[in-house]
Amino acid sequence: MASLRTYGLIYVALLLLATGKFVFFHFPEIFTYQMAVGGTMILAVIKVSLIAGYFQHLREEPRSITYLMLVAVFMVFLLTLAAGYSIQ
Repeated sequence: MASLRTYGLIYVALLLLATGKFVFFHFPEIFTYQMAVGGTMILAVIKVSLIAGYFQHLREEPRSITYLMLVAVFMVFLLTLAAGYSIQ
């Protein structure tokens, strides 16, 4: 199990990542809209990985459960793509 210090560091990292998303859209003279959206997506993936890995204790589970979670995320991604394609 992770220590209290680790949880604190992860929480600070999540706060910094959330601040980064704010910065992307607050300075349009530095970041274009496409860069801001792309950067926000990258930061969101990092945040989800930190939350799933540490706060949901996925790092301490057997690898088979980790692979099961990755397959589930991939299936949700495919379902989202299919729904987006069917709307067009």
